[in-house]
Amino acid sequence: MKKTPSKLIRKYTTADQLKVLELFRFNTPAFFDPSEEKDFKDYLENQLEDYFVVEQNRKIIGAGGINYFAEKNTARIAWDMIHPDFHKKGIGKELTLHRLSAIRNRPDIHTVIVRTSQLACKFYEKLGFKQENVINDFWAKGFHLYQMKLNLRNTGGDKST
Repeated sequence: MKKTPSKLIRKYTTADQLKVLELFRFNTPAFFDPSEEKDFKDYLENQLEDYFVVEQNRKIIGAGGINYFAEKNTARIAWDMIHPDFHKKGIGKELTLHRLSAIRNRPDIHTVIVRTSQLACKFYEKLGFKQENVINDFWAKGFHLYQMKLNLRNTGGDKST
């Protein structure tokens, strides 16, 4: 009988930092510019709210976060990455759906924003995100900002009785 590898999504801890930075480097320069590593490290050390890692057989193979802006009823998913050996295997989708589920448990959050690049915007489109804005060379030369939005709740005026 073939053994299925055990996979787990769990909260990030500071003990994960070196492995998550290594994961970032595995995705550079294909998905991130090397200059972004400093920003990512600052995020891990100073801007974390909810950040998750995906483990398979006790090895970190993915990571991604959530930041909340309650005054705007908005959450932002951030710094998503999957080890290149595990791309196109559904792990990124599973991690994103895990975070969307966590966000949906907060009644104060109505909208989810993702700020990504042209390299991952199609992935988010498949999950229902709509493109709002594009800024060329935002992250670094050749890495454009694609700001995308997903509405979780009907926040508008249809109040028929």
